[in-house]
Amino acid sequence: MRFGALFAVLIAALCYSVVPGGAQGRGQQPVNLPDGPGKELVSTACATCHGLNMIANSQGNSRENWEALMASMIALPADQKAQISGYLAQHFPVKPNAIKPVLVNGPVNMRVREWDVPTLASRPHDAHAGRDGSIWWTGQFTMRLGRVDPKTGAIREFPTGKATPHGLDEDRDGNIWYTGININVIGKLDPRTGQYTEYPMPIPEARGPHTPIFDQKGILWFTLQSGHVGRLDPATGQVRIQKTPTDGTYPYGIQINSKGVPWYVDFRGPRIGSVDPVTMQITEYTLPNADARPRRIEITPDDVIWYTDFPRGYIGRFDPATKQTKEWLSPSGPQSAPYAIAAVGNVLYYNESGPRPNTLVRFDTRTEQFQSVIVPSGGIVLRHFMADANGNIVLACSGINKVGLLEISNSPRTQ
Repeated sequence: MRFGALFAVLIAALCYSVVPGGAQGRGQQPVNLPDGPGKELVSTACATCHGLNMIANSQGNSRENWEALMASMIALPADQKAQISGYLAQHFPVKPNAIKPVLVNGPVNMRVREWDVPTLASRPHDAHAGRDGSIWWTGQFTMRLGRVDPKTGAIREFPTGKATPHGLDEDRDGNIWYTGININVIGKLDPRTGQYTEYPMPIPEARGPHTPIFDQKGILWFTLQSGHVGRLDPATGQVRIQKTPTDGTYPYGIQINSKGVPWYVDFRGPRIGSVDPVTMQITEYTLPNADARPRRIEITPDDVIWYTDFPRGYIGRFDPATKQTKEWLSPSGPQSAPYAIAAVGNVLYYNESGPRPNTLVRFDTRTEQFQSVIVPSGGIVLRHFMADANGNIVLACSGINKVGLLEISNSPRTQ
């Protein structure tokens, strides 16, 4: 498992109970940690909430970065934190084959600002650019939504009951809608009151609501891990579900084109799908490479589809008019694991979640030129982001309890 994927699942919420040194944690295969000072502390502080194989199979880390990572997940006394970080750095250092970022200079200045999420182990999953200039995120493993004002740094969090919120979007009235992925609901939060409303899936086979997005008419569309696409009418609360034509699919990212047509990508196969907004009939399009597994999707103003091919390290272009596909290898190579993607006009911004540290990549679709910078905190998997009204990109760093803002200016880079 890659470093990015590792720390996306390293979550702990002040859990501290004794588990044997060979503990597996959450049904994972048993792992026998190397002997040494700190072994028992690693078992007790970590294994309750995630498998030790998440550490054993990682690309490793430095002592400083192990310590910073722990601080985002669990509160420990200084002596215990030092002992654990020392143990991990000794037995799980950076591996020689760890993926390193390949940085490309370019024509614009890209600067990243970051804020700490106040609740440890929140695992901020998706980010949303609020209409009022705020940045929202889903605190998936602490069951809350969060909001930061980039101008003042003021942060507020909102509980979401038993739902582990995954994706989120905002309606015209400023309400935040989210997918409750573990209890199969769509949630609606009123930020003014902190009250939330839940809309359950109408059929039992519709499971794992994933990514939501509003269309131009105010209808909320969303993907489901169970191989479905859904829509919710906020005016009536009615939820409709449509199964994909192919069995065993995993609809993931979703966007709406200029004509109000939802498009999504299938992370379990080389497919892109479109949904008739009236009948909900789904049309699937097969990508030319059988190994393609598109994860997130974006649509440029010309209604051309762009996607990140996570396992192959490519970004791709699919033209619905011609049915033609074109792909570009990401700068850091086949193991770069492109993930989140957003468009500002005809320019794409996406992240590489495979390298250490993660990168943010700019791709000009007209010149086909790349530019990239590193995420200062390391990033550790940016899963979904979007552009704000100023053309900047809001970020959620799911492995290190931070949210951020990629600020873009047209002045030449100074670094």
